[in-house]
Amino acid sequence: MLEYLKNKKIMVIVAHPDDEILGIGGTINLLSKLGAKIKVVILGEGITSRSNERNINKDKKKLLIHKNNIEDARDILGYHELSTYNLPDNRFDTFALLDIIKIIEDEKYIYNPEVIFTHHGGDLNIDHQKTFEAVLTSVRPIKKETVKALICFETMSSTEWNSTTDSRNFMPNFFIELTEEELIKKIAAMESYIFEKRDFPHPRSRKSIRNRAQMWGITVGAEFAEPFQIIRIVE
Repeated sequence: MLEYLKNKKIMVIVAHPDDEILGIGGTINLLSKLGAKIKVVILGEGITSRSNERNINKDKKKLLIHKNNIEDARDILGYHELSTYNLPDNRFDTFALLDIIKIIEDEKYIYNPEVIFTHHGGDLNIDHQKTFEAVLTSVRPIKKETVKALICFETMSSTEWNSTTDSRNFMPNFFIELTEEELIKKIAAMESYIFEKRDFPHPRSRKSIRNRAQMWGITVGAEFAEPFQIIRIVE
C-alpha cells in the first residue's frame, strides 16, 4: 500500500487546523519524503466555538495566530500545497452540506487528486462528520471521477470519544508504520498549534500522541504506526 501511495497526488481534507496533524501528520511527513505530492485543505477556522456566539472580529487576533500556526506545522511536515477556508467552528451543521461539497469539488477540480484522506464518519465532532459526508458525496463513483482511493483516519480527541456502542466506530484496516523521526515531526507540528495542544493525559498532549502511535504500532507488530480505514480503492 505504501508503494501505491508514494508517487500519488494526495489531498488531505480536514475540518480544523490541527486535524491534519492528529490524523495523518506522520504519514504526511513520510509520503512527502517518498515523492507523493500532498495538498491539505482545511475547511474551518477552528477558533470561534470557544465563545458563546461566533464573533470573527472579537477573535481576529487568535484567528491570525491560528493561520500562522498552520504554516508553521506545514513547514515541519514538508507537504506541498495548502488551502484554508473559514467555515464556522463546530457549526458545520448550520452550513448547507451542498456548500461544503462545492468547496471540495472546486478543490478537486483544481488539484486533480488520485487519493483523498479525510475524517472518519463516526467521529464525535459534528464538523468531522459533515466533512466526511461532503467528501464521500464529492467522490461518488461516476464516470470520469479521478479519485481512486478514499481513506479515513482517526482524529485524537474525537474519534475515540464516540460511544462504544455506535455502529459507526472506527475500525482500521490499514496501518502505516512510522519511524521515530516521523513521530517526532508529528509531535513538533502539533506543538505549533498554541491554542490546541494540551497537557497529559489529554489526547492532544505530546505524551498521548506518542502513546497512541505506539499502541497502534504494537497492534501490527511495529514500534509506531498511524491507523486508517479504507472506504474504497478502485484499480
